Amino acid sequence: MAKKAPNPIDRHVGSRVRMRRMMLGMSQEKLGDALSLTFQQVQKYEKGTNRIGASRLQQIAHILQVPVAFFFEGAPDLGDGGPTNGLAEAPSPAYISDFLATSDGLALTKAFMRIRDAKLRRRIVDLVEHIAGEPVENGNGNGAEH
Repeated sequence: MAKKAPNPIDRHVGSRVRMRRMMLGMSQEKLGDALSLTFQQVQKYEKGTNRIGASRLQQIAHILQVPVAFFFEGAPDLGDGGPTNGLAEAPSPAYISDFLATSDGLALTKAFMRIRDAKLRRRIVDLVEHIAGEPVENGNGNGAEH
């Protein structure tokens, strides 16, 4: 029998749990201990393999010091025909949480935010965009456009 793929919302919520846990420098084992679970169960939550129940999510939010809504920010639109209030056209920022859920993404973000000079931060963004082959927009209209 084929394994069922995790629900996209469960995967998103799990990735947000992982991102926040990593932002706090907390291990899966420490979070598991606080929840009276094994670190393997925390792994399954973070991958979206196991769905997090409402009361457990509230408990995780308390431990990770965020509101429950934090875990749903940028969640994918499943296109279920429900009310969208005009927001369906907006692209999902899931790539941001995917990036921040990696140790490199988190380390880069933390280091970048410690740079106080706004012009230097802008030059670093321009450099990375240039390396990645993206058009550089310097904020005054002189950048490349498509």
